[in-house]
Amino acid sequence: MKTVHIIGSKTLGGAERFFLRLVSALATHGLEVTAIVRKGSEVAKAVRDVVPAVELPLRTVWDPLSRMEISREIKRIRPEVVQTYMGRATRLTRLERGRGPVHIARLGGYYKLAGYRHAHAWIVNTRGLGDYLIENGFPADRIHLIGNFIHIPRPKPKDEIDSIRPSLGIPEDAVVLMTAGRFIEVKGHAGLLEAFSLIPQRIEGRRPWLLILGDGPLGPSLKAQARALGIDDRTVWAGWQTEPEPFFHAADLVVFPSHEQETFGNVILEAWAAGKPLVTTCFRGAREITRHGEDAWQVPCRDPKALARGIVKVLEDPTLAARIANRGSEKVREEFSREAIVRQYVKLYERLMSAPGEKDL
Repeated sequence: MKTVHIIGSKTLGGAERFFLRLVSALATHGLEVTAIVRKGSEVAKAVRDVVPAVELPLRTVWDPLSRMEISREIKRIRPEVVQTYMGRATRLTRLERGRGPVHIARLGGYYKLAGYRHAHAWIVNTRGLGDYLIENGFPADRIHLIGNFIHIPRPKPKDEIDSIRPSLGIPEDAVVLMTAGRFIEVKGHAGLLEAFSLIPQRIEGRRPWLLILGDGPLGPSLKAQARALGIDDRTVWAGWQTEPEPFFHAADLVVFPSHEQETFGNVILEAWAAGKPLVTTCFRGAREITRHGEDAWQVPCRDPKALARGIVKVLEDPTLAARIANRGSEKVREEFSREAIVRQYVKLYERLMSAPGEKDL
C-alpha cells in the first residue's frame, strides 16, 4: 500500500514527534511511505533518516503555488492514501472525492474546523475530539477514533541511567520530579513551578528537584518565575530532547500539569512506558485515558495547591506509587503500543480503499 503523509510544521513538538513515530512505524509495517514536509523545517531534518521525504515551501495555508506543488507530487507518487496533519497541510491538500487517493485528515487538537471539511475522512485521537467534530456538523460515519502510541523503550543499563543526574547537576540522592512539553500556556508549567515551591524541602528525607524538558515562547517568563519563587537552584531546564526516554528513567515521578484545553497528552504514555508513577491534572484528555488512583493520581486543573498535595501524596506512599506505575505500564502495552495502533491505521486504510462506495465516502 502506497501512502503519502503531509505536515506543514516548522518546529518540533508533541504532534510532530507523533508524526515521525507514525510514518516510521507504518514503513516498518511494510507500507510504502513518503513524507511531504516544509522545506528547511525541524521536521524536515528529523524525517530524512526515517522515510523518503519531499521538501516543499508550504508557504501559507492559502498559497495557490503550494497547493499546485502538493498536487503535482501526489500525481507523481500515485498513492492510495494521503494523510494530512493539522491545518496548513490539510488546507493545502485538495483531492477530488472518488477520483484517486483517499484524503484523511488527522486531528490531534480542537482546531478551527473550516479548513478540514473538504477531507474525505478524519482520524481523531480522543472521543471528545470526535464529539467536537460531530457537534460541528461532520458526519459521524466518516470520523475514526485511533489513539496515539508510544515507543516502548528497552530497559536502559543502570550505569547509563545513573549518569544522567550527575550530568545535569542533580544530586544522586534527590527525589526528582519531571515534566516535558512546549512552554506554552496550555501546558501549565507556571502552575507546576508554584506547586513545586509549596512542597516540603524534604520528602522521606530526600530533597526534591524539578527536571523540565522542553522549550518555547514562555521560557524566559517561566525561568523568571522560578527565580522569584526561590526554586531556581533546584530546577533544571534540560531543553528539548529528541530522545527523552533516559530522562524519564532518571525521574522518580512524572508530573503533567496541563490545562483543560489539552487534547491528549503524550507525556502520560511516556511516563507509563518508562514505568514511572504519574500525577496529572484532570484535563479532558486525561479524563479519557487515565483512572484516578489506578494508573495515575489526578488533581484539578489550575490548582497549584492541589497539585502540590498530589505530588506529596504519591511520593510519601511507595505502595500507591508502585501500583499506579505498574498499572500504567500494563495499560500502555495493552492499549497504546505501536503494534496495536498501527494495525488500526492499516485496517482503516484498507477499509476506506476497498469499501464499495469509497467514491461516496
